[in-house]
Amino acid sequence: IEAMAEIVQRTGLDGIVATNTTTRRGREVAAEDYGAQPGGLSGAPLRAQATEAIGIWRGFLPASYAIIGVGGVMSGADAAEKIAAGADLVQLYTGLIYRGPALVAECARAARSAAGKS
Repeated sequence: IEAMAEIVQRTGLDGIVATNTTTRRGREVAAEDYGAQPGGLSGAPLRAQATEAIGIWRGFLPASYAIIGVGGVMSGADAAEKIAAGADLVQLYTGLIYRGPALVAECARAARSAAGKS
């Protein structure tokens, strides 16, 4: 991530999206029925790994670079966790599919609160 952050800063990008899907399976995921399926893993099983990546990115990018946190956001608490890890914005997809539009308002409230905004 450090090398990629240097490239982001050299090329004049305004920010990054961290993360989306992963092909890496931890022990907990590998034990699940879907753990051996090919392709990218998304949704709740990705949450902790994605949040960790956001924190690492934030450590290598100045505050002037936007980080859009994504990966396993299924609740307002998950959105707040992304903000607390260093994301400036939060992107929803899988959670929106399973929870519907009410998740947007829940996440917006939680993200504002985590960012110290009313």
